[in-house]
Amino acid sequence: MNVILFGPPGAGKGTQAQRIVDAHGLIQLSTGDMLRAAIAAGSELGLQAKSLMDEGKLVSDDVIIGMIANRMNDDDCKNGVILDGFPRTVAQAKALDVMFAAGNIQLDQVIEIQVDEAALFARIENRAAETGGARSDDTAEVLEQRLKVYHENTAPVLPYYRDKGQLNVVDGMQSIDEVAAQIESLLSASA
Repeated sequence: MNVILFGPPGAGKGTQAQRIVDAHGLIQLSTGDMLRAAIAAGSELGLQAKSLMDEGKLVSDDVIIGMIANRMNDDDCKNGVILDGFPRTVAQAKALDVMFAAGNIQLDQVIEIQVDEAALFARIENRAAETGGARSDDTAEVLEQRLKVYHENTAPVLPYYRDKGQLNVVDGMQSIDEVAAQIESLLSASA
């Protein structure tokens, strides 16, 4: 089973992705984690990414797609993956379609966790209080910037999947367990 999770920062994607991992044995692929690992490993893609990042440039779609393709060839990904933080652009979504088609891989679910963005600020404040400010990005200012980036860059990918009839929406304003139940219902329908 292969799943893409969308939602603004603070929507609960990480929490829900971990529940899916635990319940279904999928591998969560986070492009940020993959970039750091590729750089640390000194792989060819990692060196390309590091060069771009050192110049203050975004890592190209080709490099990101290459990393995902390489990672999905690993044995632990044969049961399926959750893509988190990818695709971020329509070009990346189209490249992912081509990669999946070439590998005879099926995209089973595209799930958007919708939330009331005003409520996200309260969530971030609560998380900061609960963790003692352990995450430096748990501030209203950082959330505001991250939401801006999400709306400018990632949210435009949603109509791409909606137009293809692949986008499913869950109500992220429910409890964690209720959101998980909505997602599980979608995943069960795909199994």
